[in-house]
Amino acid sequence: MQAKEIKTGTVVVYNGDPLLILGIQVQTPSARGAATLYKFRGRNLVSRQKVDLTLKGTDALEMADFHKRDVQVMYRDAEQIHLMDTENYNQYAMNLDDVGDQLLYLSEGLEGIRALIYNDGPVGLELPASVEMDITQCDPAVKGNSATSRSKPATLETGLVIQVPEYIKDGERIKVDTRTGEFLSRA
Repeated sequence: MQAKEIKTGTVVVYNGDPLLILGIQVQTPSARGAATLYKFRGRNLVSRQKVDLTLKGTDALEMADFHKRDVQVMYRDAEQIHLMDTENYNQYAMNLDDVGDQLLYLSEGLEGIRALIYNDGPVGLELPASVEMDITQCDPAVKGNSATSRSKPATLETGLVIQVPEYIKDGERIKVDTRTGEFLSRA
């Protein structure tokens, strides 16, 4: 796969290990005939190290040989999150450090998650575009100037704090965008 075809979320082979592409920055040349450079930021899925890589648009990397499995969150303990394959009921465990910020969107029983399986073990997760979560703490609405749309902070069941519209109450179930962390709607 050529560098110009690689997108965020793609897994490629770099130095013999799978590399998950987290971000891409395109640097266009200022001179005629110069090549466009693609700067990739990724995470080595085996060693968990961050990797910065710069390639020309015509340079190629091989796609990593892994597969995606639909999983469901079973439970979380002090060190790991435990997942179950929804087809064959295999169980996987991932360290909480390896899950990172995605942990704030993972609640018990959540479905629609895809695990990236490499050498029979999970190396990453793909979250759905939005998830439904319960609000555990939210300040009450303030009466008064409601002509403008105001927001207030709300704490969700996983500890994630987001801004919600003023009309949302404590205990409600809402949809949250997993890519931006923003409120979408009531569930």
